[in-house]
Amino acid sequence: MAKKEFTFKGKTVEELKGMGINELAQLLPARQRRTIKRGFTDQQKILLKKLRADEKSIETHCRDMIILPEMVGKTIKVHRGKEFVPVMIEADMVGHYLGEFSLTRKKVAHSAPGIGATRSSASLSVK
Repeated sequence: MAKKEFTFKGKTVEELKGMGINELAQLLPARQRRTIKRGFTDQQKILLKKLRADEKSIETHCRDMIILPEMVGKTIKVHRGKEFVPVMIEADMVGHYLGEFSLTRKKVAHSAPGIGATRSSASLSVK
């Protein structure tokens, strides 16, 4: 079975790359459209400049950056509070934010309770 080509609101990735930023904004949801209308922040402009310069290792704190079609196929390391997590940008991520793919919270994995954690564990012998 052949893999179906990705389309965003009826447009292929190549067609999206050929569009201007304002034309793309008309296809995006309201929150993203408003962000583009207001203009990118200085940090977001720096990130776009690095992407267009085709730098190899790009690290960013801009979790609120909208994923644009020109980012497809690139890997961006997004800060998650403690470290940078590599995010491979795919076609179906267009229109989302970078922060959505770099989760800031880990699943809590509890082990056995320590000594003194409960009343019954206080009477155990320490080995």
